[in-house]
Order: sequence, then C-alpha cells, then structure tokens
Amino acid sequence: MATGRTHRPATRSRGIPEATVARLPLYLRALTALSERSVPTVSSEELAAAAGVNSAKLRKDFSYLGSYGTRGVGYDVEYLVYQISRELGLTQDWPVVIVGIGNLGAALANYGGFASRGFRVAALIDADPQMAGKPVAGIPVQHTDELEKIIREDGVSIGVIATPAGAAQQVCDRLVAAGVTSILNFAPTVLNVPEGVDVRKVDLSIELQILAFHEQRKAGEEAAADVVPPVAARKQPSADQGPDGDVPAVMPA
Repeated sequence: MATGRTHRPATRSRGIPEATVARLPLYLRALTALSERSVPTVSSEELAAAAGVNSAKLRKDFSYLGSYGTRGVGYDVEYLVYQISRELGLTQDWPVVIVGIGNLGAALANYGGFASRGFRVAALIDADPQMAGKPVAGIPVQHTDELEKIIREDGVSIGVIATPAGAAQQVCDRLVAAGVTSILNFAPTVLNVPEGVDVRKVDLSIELQILAFHEQRKAGEEAAADVVPPVAARKQPSADQGPDGDVPAVMPA
C-alpha cells in the first residue's frame, strides 16, 4: 500500500470544487452504510436523502467524478464507494501524528474511524515529560522533542493539533517546518500557515454557539406565537352620541 508521502489526491488537479469535496465524505458514509446492507444500487434521490443534500446537487457533484449512473437503475454502490475513496485519497495509507494528548487528544487517538478510512495514527506527541511512554490507545506517547524525527521517519504529511490555544501556533510551525502539509486544528485559535499548507479547523464551542443561536430564535418565535393580541382600544363616543352609545341624547324642550 502506498504511503501518504508518495501520492496526493487528484481532486484539485481535476478541478473539483471545494464545496463538492466537502460533500464527498457525506456520500461515502451513506454509501458505506448501503454497502454493509448489501444494497447493490441506489437512486440519486435515495442517496441524496441519506446524505442530506438535494438530488440535483448530488448529480452535479458526481459529474465531476465522471459518474452519471444508469437511467432506471441508479448508481452502483460498490463502484461509487471505490470511486469516492480514490478521489479522497483513502485507498492509500496516510500516517497521522496527533500533538496534544489531553482529554481531546486521547479521545481522538481512541477513535476507531481513522483506521477504517485509511488514516494510521503513527505517533502521539505531548509536551509533558510525565506523559512520555504512557500508552494511549495502545500507542506510547512520545515527547515533543521527537516530533521532527517522527515526521521524517514515518513520512507523516497530516498533523492533528489538540493542544491548548497558546501552544498551537508553535506546534503548527514545527509541523510545517518538518514537512507536514495538511493540519487538522482542534485548538480554539486561528493558525497562520504558508501557501501550500491546508488547514481544517474544528471548533466545538463555535458549533455550540451556532446551535444556541438557533435555539434562542426558536424560543423567541414560540414566545411570539403565545402572545395574545391586545384588545382594540375602546371606541370613544363622538360629540353626537349619547352617554349610552349610538342613540343621540334627547335634549329637554
């Protein structure tokens, strides 16, 4: 199996839009579920619903891959799994290094989804000397002094940063200087990287804040729906009305 250093995904050279690339993992996840149920073919409507997109967008995305399906039959599930995996570079072995083995880093190290998608955790790195040698997910943690050596010897091109915000940029700089060209950043800060280095940021607090916004809006809409419209102001009698309403007052002779 090839390593991450020897091959790069062909998506950019083939002109696949970034928005389409971002949706390919969604299609792959839905297709993998179908494959596990031994479903041979799937229509664009069914697959789009499973992936959470509309079918027209799905067909447009697949046209970039050169896959158009068969009228009346749909798409071959196994072939699409292979085709999308190939475009995403998942038919290769991608060594990954995780830096920062606190609660989040340890959880990432224990995540079983990496191996099933072609990502091999090559090393776990932490700045705490007391962490050195301790096994996490069956992998001994190594000190940050070994970072450059590990990247060079394991051919690592993808780094995961799970450090506190204050240490993230320094770690990023060291990763890039050692040859890492793709970074997944879990630290709550923006990283500055040179051209040619890709960074994907995952900030759970931002996602929660967005959800809080939607919850607040829904609560406001519900509160507005429960408000009883105010009763119209009582009509005041005009000059030609009597004290009891519409009947004019009778003046004495």
